[in-house]
Amino acid sequence: MQVFVLLFNAHTDNEGIYGQKVGDRDIVFMFENEDDATRFGLMLEAQDFPNSSVEAFDSAEIEEYCQGAGYECIRVPEGTLALPPETNLEKTDWDPDAKPGEVAKADSATESVSAMSEKELNRIRRQLEGLL
Repeated sequence: MQVFVLLFNAHTDNEGIYGQKVGDRDIVFMFENEDDATRFGLMLEAQDFPNSSVEAFDSAEIEEYCQGAGYECIRVPEGTLALPPETNLEKTDWDPDAKPGEVAKADSATESVSAMSEKELNRIRRQLEGLL
């Protein structure tokens, strides 16, 4: 089955995939509908996220990628209004300005879970449970 994901710097040596950090889990969204993915990407851009592109993949390919990278993936059913988190990480695992072959430094990894408010964690939990 074909799914749609959000990529940053698509088709370059410094490509990144959109995911959300929930606790110690990194979750990649696989949208069943291209328009839903596009809408989500536009909402991210409205929150000053880098521009993304919607790319189609076979779901097995994304699942394999996630498994190899230690990520989880969630299928977002067609017509589901997925909402981005209210706040973005200050620092991400992916550096949009990295040169090809350069690896992100560990000290620029991610925001601590304790820095997230309980309200934000509950909102993300409800959203993810709604996807299942």
